[in-house]
Amino acid sequence: MLQLLSLLQTHRYWPGPELADRLEVSERTLRRDVERLRDLGYDVDAVRGAAGGYQLRAGRALPPLLLDNDEAVAIAVGLRSSATSVVDGGGEAAVRALTKVVAMMPPALRGRMEALQSVAMPGPRQSQATVDAEALTTLAAACRDREIVRFGYVDKSGTATDRRVEPHELVSYAQRWYLVAFDLGREDWRTFRLDRLEDIRVFGGRYTPREIPGGSALEHVRRGRASQPRRYAVRMRFETDAEHLRRATGGWGEVTPDGPAAVWAINLDELDWPVMIAAQLGLDFTVLDPPELTDLVRDVGRRLTRCSADPLPA
Repeated sequence: MLQLLSLLQTHRYWPGPELADRLEVSERTLRRDVERLRDLGYDVDAVRGAAGGYQLRAGRALPPLLLDNDEAVAIAVGLRSSATSVVDGGGEAAVRALTKVVAMMPPALRGRMEALQSVAMPGPRQSQATVDAEALTTLAAACRDREIVRFGYVDKSGTATDRRVEPHELVSYAQRWYLVAFDLGREDWRTFRLDRLEDIRVFGGRYTPREIPGGSALEHVRRGRASQPRRYAVRMRFETDAEHLRRATGGWGEVTPDGPAAVWAINLDELDWPVMIAAQLGLDFTVLDPPELTDLVRDVGRRLTRCSADPLPA
């Protein structure tokens, strides 16, 4: 029955004879196992007749899920990271869900999760506007089902417009959520920040998926953000080779060799993050641009030196 549930959770339609053959049972046993799943709260649709079959559909409540070991570890690590999510209300829900998942884990799996979490160091989080969880799930379903969406959008200048789009993918990038969509009014691709969307409405009309420029939604968002003007053009020279610096910065910005050293260049609106990166890397470095970053590094250095020289409080 568990194997049956695993197959049905792919949400594809299974002809009865094919499903019985996969499970190596008779069709009569298959019908009995389907009834048991229904008793447990799973909504299994059945089509009778020679061409009949079965398909699992979403119900009004979430029944127990069947997870293999790798899936359970991945979910637990993701929930722990989501405890500080930028999704409004997501942190509390993640903590509650994590408590339930960890409680059901065998000791061996719990050890794997803790080992992975101990070596998976997240990047520094910045304070960002939160995203409504309902908006996120509504758009995710529209992307999955290829349904046209309409919403109000306020751009960075404060101008409000009404948009009608084909939503293709959601992207989490640099502590923000973005929707990559084809704007039907402008007949072109657009990227929308989810915290700027208002009054999201899903229409029943389906659309045929288009090819996203650049090959992927993530690359589309990355290029769009890189082309936006930023307040500071940061350039720092680190005393290490380019490959090591590229890995250490997680692919953020551009790294170019400079003799035995390497130069990291990135455009940002705030300078706190480069200071944190430099402190975490533990490498000798020189600030090339901008002068404001040099002043900030010196100020932070003076404060850290002063604090380390003071006696610890009793």
